[in-house]
Amino acid sequence: MERIFFNSSLNQSLTLTLKEVIKEIFEFIKEKPFYSYKLIIGTDSLNTLDHSDFVTAIIILRVGNGGRYFWRRIKDKNFKNLRERIYREVYLSLEIGQQLLKLLEKNKLYNFDLEIHVDVGQNGETRNLINEVTGIVRGCGFTVKTKPESFAASHVADRCL
Repeated sequence: MERIFFNSSLNQSLTLTLKEVIKEIFEFIKEKPFYSYKLIIGTDSLNTLDHSDFVTAIIILRVGNGGRYFWRRIKDKNFKNLRERIYREVYLSLEIGQQLLKLLEKNKLYNFDLEIHVDVGQNGETRNLINEVTGIVRGCGFTVKTKPESFAASHVADRCL
């Protein structure tokens, strides 16, 4: 499995596979097993002159007591159309969400809620996309959050761009 994720609390030159991210999440939960946990995934993007950068963040949140995050960056064609770029962000989050669920179930980790955060909101150009993208995420069986609650996409992934 490709080493594509960076860890917020390790040396930034070290990369992790998705399986290693799961191991880190498991170790984080084992430190304080009686807390509630949320697993949150969000993607944000930035267009440059010749390509689009997409950063997907995976956050394990110990509710009321901090958290950790992991992220990956991929380069793709330059998406000039906002709708296409937002759809790509959602697809990348869903792809990681589905892969994470398979690995978590395989490792019998069930004590968390999983959310997909999308970078759309009532204000701005993305307001017309809210129903479309939230419908896609819900249709895939995930809880979805939009701005201002979508901090995984709007703040964490954005910070890594």
